[in-house]
Amino acid sequence: MEKFVRLVSLAPLFLLLCFPLALAGHDYGAALSKSILFFEAQRSGVLPHNQRVTWRSHSGLYDGKASGVNLVGGYYDAGDNVKFGLPMAFTVTMMSWSIIEYGKQMASSGELGHALDAVKWGTDYFIKAHPEPNVLYGEVGDGNTDHYCWQRPEDMTTDRRAYKISPSNPGSDLAGETAAAMAAASIVFRRTNPAYSRELLQHAYLLFDFADKYRGKYDSSITVAQKYYRSISGYNDELLWAAAWLYQASNNEYYLNYLAVNGDSMGGTGWGMTEFGWDVKYSGVQTLVAKFLMQGKAGKHAAVFQKYTAKAEYFMCSCLGKGSRNAQKTPGGLLFRQRWNNMQFVTSASFLATVYSDYLTSSRRTLKCASGNVAPSELLSFAKSQVDYILGDNPRATSYMVGYGNNYPQQVHHRGSSIVSIKKDSSFVSCRGGYATWFSRKASDPNLLTGAIVGGPDAYDNFADQRDNYEQTEPATYNNAPLIGILARLGGGQSSYNQLLPVVTSQPKQTPVPKLTPAAPASTSGPIAIAQKVTSSWVSKGVTYYRYSTTVTNKSGKTLNNLKLTISKLYGPLWGLTKTGDSYVFPSWLNSLPAGKSLEFVYIHAASAANVLVSSYSLA
Repeated sequence: MEKFVRLVSLAPLFLLLCFPLALAGHDYGAALSKSILFFEAQRSGVLPHNQRVTWRSHSGLYDGKASGVNLVGGYYDAGDNVKFGLPMAFTVTMMSWSIIEYGKQMASSGELGHALDAVKWGTDYFIKAHPEPNVLYGEVGDGNTDHYCWQRPEDMTTDRRAYKISPSNPGSDLAGETAAAMAAASIVFRRTNPAYSRELLQHAYLLFDFADKYRGKYDSSITVAQKYYRSISGYNDELLWAAAWLYQASNNEYYLNYLAVNGDSMGGTGWGMTEFGWDVKYSGVQTLVAKFLMQGKAGKHAAVFQKYTAKAEYFMCSCLGKGSRNAQKTPGGLLFRQRWNNMQFVTSASFLATVYSDYLTSSRRTLKCASGNVAPSELLSFAKSQVDYILGDNPRATSYMVGYGNNYPQQVHHRGSSIVSIKKDSSFVSCRGGYATWFSRKASDPNLLTGAIVGGPDAYDNFADQRDNYEQTEPATYNNAPLIGILARLGGGQSSYNQLLPVVTSQPKQTPVPKLTPAAPASTSGPIAIAQKVTSSWVSKGVTYYRYSTTVTNKSGKTLNNLKLTISKLYGPLWGLTKTGDSYVFPSWLNSLPAGKSLEFVYIHAASAANVLVSSYSLA
């Protein structure tokens, strides 16, 4: 007890010692790159040729086969080898929301392409898991048998049974969250892959109908999930969450009305929460509905949406410590909800605070708390403080992102990272042998789980870097998913948020007529500058066509390699680039772009300039 009190009393001293580190600032761009890379370490299935986490290999290649369905792919949720549908769907929803809000900032840092790949790895799997309108596979593998073994995914000998929900065994929370994920992802791919976007939205429609018509908790149908991802909050929050995302994706008034009519009975207007995560979605719903209200979309539902908004602000004020019931924090200032994987609540809450700050700023409003009006900038400052704590500004001067900074966890509770790569040693690791040889090993992990956000410290900022300390050292995909949005926002600077509000009302369709001047403002993606202009125009059969010249300039002092561009709103032929998948890369005659040099490509169509964004690149 004496040692415990002493640790607590020393916390302020540690804070003072670490304060200069906070002044030095963090490389949010590097942290963003690492946090997205973590998802590649969590991949199940056949890994692609461009897999960057090279110590991983193919796994789960027969998933679903015994049930007559192909369930190869998807993500392992944390440090084990089970594919749990509910947290996986929440992960994809939050990755998508991050891109929707801050995709431009991700493009500027060259990470948009990687973020899109991370989302698609999840949605490709969900398409497989939804083979019929009213059937959804929600788990592959069993936590009990999986946790009995300590094996890398490539060596799994555990039961890979697949579990599903259906009309006779419903799961409204699982189907609702998966519908939300598909709807949010459909927005992400709307410009770069419109056919895929439509496919995702169709799945979202069907899944929402399934969830709403056949109501029940998924863990009453998939009982093996109860010990690991029990649905404590029930399914009402997921139904509202899915409706909010379907409205945002489709603009269909049915879903707006659903939110209004069911807001009171399903708790959307009544529950004031101090947490947000894979189980409890109310604060996320309330934040989205508040956005709709600020956008002027509420119409006759304004009174109901005001009640949603009041609960959203209850959450924000609670995080700031300025509400009527405030969230707990550690002496070092970290939000604290529970001992086991507390970081999941930190990143999710910080993301909501970040987007709400931008919504308020865009609509020129302030936050109304019990202590009085609060400027939107305070919400962003709060989110920044939480991210900075995660990255090392804390009493232990420990980064809770693996691979970031000089002091980060070395013994992560993660099967794949703690066992030598199968590419270095192909010797089979048995179920119990993995525990004896690798789990009990006191040395650092042989494979660096770059970007993983571990569970984090306890209520007093204490942390034990030990592999068997799963409460603190186990990572999870849903820890990272909200964080990528905040990191992109912080890395983009104080004035770089998307001006989403107020929304410009749609005008009658008409053919755009660009002027024969620069067709689009020059944009900069880090060291890459893009400038577009109209060089000529002509009329054919009553339609005016324009020839656009686009110049890509390497402004860095290094050679530009592996450039990938995303081009949307392109309605005609293009010359000077090579298309590969959904991206455009250097033409066949050009392998790189030296410092200070430019390349030009041209395209023709009868519309305003296309949107040209940098997805990824490297400098050498």
